[in-house]
Parts: sequence; C-alpha cells; structure tokens
Amino acid sequence: MFKNFTVWEAMRIGGPVMYVLIICSILSIAVTIERLFYFYQRSRIERAALMEMIKQALLGGDMKKALKICADIRSANSSVLMVGLHASNLDEKEITEAIDRQIIIETNDLQRRTAIVGTIGSTAVYIGLLGTVFGIIETFRDISQIGSGGIDVVIRGISAALVCTAAGLFVAIPAIIAYNYFVQRINGFVIDMELCASEVVSLMKVSKKIK
Repeated sequence: MFKNFTVWEAMRIGGPVMYVLIICSILSIAVTIERLFYFYQRSRIERAALMEMIKQALLGGDMKKALKICADIRSANSSVLMVGLHASNLDEKEITEAIDRQIIIETNDLQRRTAIVGTIGSTAVYIGLLGTVFGIIETFRDISQIGSGGIDVVIRGISAALVCTAAGLFVAIPAIIAYNYFVQRINGFVIDMELCASEVVSLMKVSKKIK
C-alpha cells in the first residue's frame, strides 16, 4: 500500500500548505539562530563580574576607567551602566530616568523578531491541519471520480494527507521551545539590567561622598 508513496507525493497532496510550512520552518530557524547569536553578544560577561569592575573604578574615583570598561564590553548591562555614568552630573531622578529609557531600548532590541518565532509556533499546527483537510477532501474527490478502489485507496490518501499535520508539528514544536527560551532569556536580561541600574546609582552616591 505504501510502496510507491514518496515525499513528493505528500507534497503534491498537501499542495501549497506544505510549501508554506517549509517557508515557516526556514524563517523560524533563521530568526532563532540570529537571536541566539545576538543574545550571546549582549551577555559576554556576567553581571556580578561587570559590577565588580565598575565598583572598583568608581570607588577609586576613576570615572573614565568605568566608562572604558562599559565601552569595551558592549553588553546590554554595560550599555545601561554607560548611560548612568554619563548622566552622573545630573540629580538622582534624572539619572534614573535616563537609565530607564536605555533599559526600554535594550529590551526592545532583545525582543526584536522573537514574535515571528512565537507566531510560527502557535500557527504551524493549524496550517498543517488545513493541509490535511485539503488532502482528505482531494482523496475523497478522486475516489468519487474513479468510483472504486476500496479501503486501501482511502487509507493511503488519508495517510498522505496526515503528512501535513506531521509537518506542522515538526515546525511548531521547535518554534515554541525557542520562543519560550527567548522569553526567559529576555526576562533574565531585564532583571540584570534593573539590578545594574540600582547598583550603579548607589555606587555613584558613594563615590560622590568619597570625593
């Protein structure tokens, strides 16, 4: 019954839906790889290690060194710290507002394109089901035109049509896993940035008293 069944035949039965799923899969993989690389770039050093270096520089009265550390590292946390350090001559409220704006900018950059993966993860299964429905409809139409074939023809047609559902699951599952991972990483970034913001404001207060 399945001797002559091929992937190309499944593609034919699935029709345009299978091609849509292939495009979704390629797009999901591309965005996932790009985001993973971006997250890696924006988290080259742990928050505790970065704050220790900034602390040593500020308590030593060396603002230029602290700024250079932030410029060299170029992480999400260092970008937030740099904004706070540049605003050190302002009052505490203005420093906090400047830092909050930078956190929003960084968060927006971290979230960029992740919605694509989330959308693919939530819709790929339904796209696959749509292809399955079309495939079953086509199978029964062919049977009605031929007028014979028996149960073997029905089973063969339905099994081919179900390939669309399987393909939808194959695309959706990795996309959902990737999206959930992105959400957790972004939440972690935001927490770290807020902690850095709070710590650097406190450090600047202490360094001003020392001076």
